[in-house]
Amino acid sequence: MTHGQLEPLAPDALADRWLDAWITGRFASVCAVDVHYEDPATREPVMGLGPLEAHARMLHDAFPDLRLERTGPRVGDEHYACVPWRAAGTHRGQLGALPGSNRFVTVHGVHFLELGDGRVRRARGFFDLYEAGIQLGLLPGRGSLGETAMLLLRGFGFRR
Repeated sequence: MTHGQLEPLAPDALADRWLDAWITGRFASVCAVDVHYEDPATREPVMGLGPLEAHARMLHDAFPDLRLERTGPRVGDEHYACVPWRAAGTHRGQLGALPGSNRFVTVHGVHFLELGDGRVRRARGFFDLYEAGIQLGLLPGRGSLGETAMLLLRGFGFRR
């Protein structure tokens, strides 16, 4: 290892530190400086440690009691990893243009991580944004008349 390089992390330690970083806001211990991040809630990719930490702070401001846990083993190798997780918390603060609703939200998801030198270089989060919208009271429930009307308007036709 040369001066300025970070020590590579073991795969399971990396997965645990990745999820912990979402709680602590300290991504420098697990990510490359030029980390690239995106998920269904980001309009544009988040580039770099500072912006990723700001994104995590925004989530904590909106969900101050946020909890994040692994829901299965990390799958991958030294180049890629998938980390399944469950996030839960009460929406108490501003989330974009949405004021706090005091609704409890639980979302299951997975982060697909591209690794380099034992660090996260690129991460993509996948979760059901529609389900989160239902739990926040923004979207009609699955199977409801409201969902059918919304799908019809979007051009998906009727569903029974």
